Amino acid sequence: MKKAPILCYGKTCDHPPLESTPALSINGLHFTYPGTFNSVLNGVTVNIKPGEKVALVGPNGAGKSTLMKLILGLEEIQSGNIDVYGHKAHACRHRVAMVPQKSSVDWSFPVTVRQVVTMGRYVHLGWFRNIRKEDKDAVEEAMETMEICDIAEKQVGELSGGQQQRVMLARTLAHNADLLLLDEPLNHVDIATQELMFHTIERICNQGKSVLVSTHDLGILTVHFSRVLFLDKTIIADGKANDVLTPQNIARAYGFEFHKNREHDHD
Repeated sequence: MKKAPILCYGKTCDHPPLESTPALSINGLHFTYPGTFNSVLNGVTVNIKPGEKVALVGPNGAGKSTLMKLILGLEEIQSGNIDVYGHKAHACRHRVAMVPQKSSVDWSFPVTVRQVVTMGRYVHLGWFRNIRKEDKDAVEEAMETMEICDIAEKQVGELSGGQQQRVMLARTLAHNADLLLLDEPLNHVDIATQELMFHTIERICNQGKSVLVSTHDLGILTVHFSRVLFLDKTIIADGKANDVLTPQNIARAYGFEFHKNREHDHD
């Protein structure tokens, strides 16, 4: 599969958030890739409030990445609705920013760290307007937050995996979106980068922004997330981590059964 160059998604609009509306509202979402017969998403319905820090979990092929692409507008909605702060998602893409899976990005694209982070401002500028002081300030602040100012002029292809993820999150911070989507951001990153990411996510949510993080690391859920969505083409569980990650839900999603230890069958 051809990898995407490092680009900034979205377009600007003037729709302000509607009061007392979810940051993200999905109702009856169905999706099937053209030329295939099996649904990737089947009747997904979920609401995320402003300020929520939500993990999205599920097996490979569960539809996590597809769901994020639909929210962002990278795939066209076939059936159902997606609203962002009370407006149709396609009309408010400037309010949504995404950190894609690291493996989906072409890291050989010849750009520096600063240039990548500056792409986060294009949604506010368009492609042919000059960078303003406020844009430069937003870029500097994002790089400082992710502690990458010292590598600002390096080519992104020269960086370690952890540094590359810091750059992509900095780009998303420069975007200054209200809803952040992070698709498997913890893959192949060091512990220091993971902790910096979680600290940044916590600060973002305390500002009233919402974050949806796709992850396979079930061990971090109780520590870092207030809510977990378990997706397997549809939402099979939604709530606190301990309530969602039950043996029954895991068996249903991952296709295996739990068996008692024979030594304890009498218990």
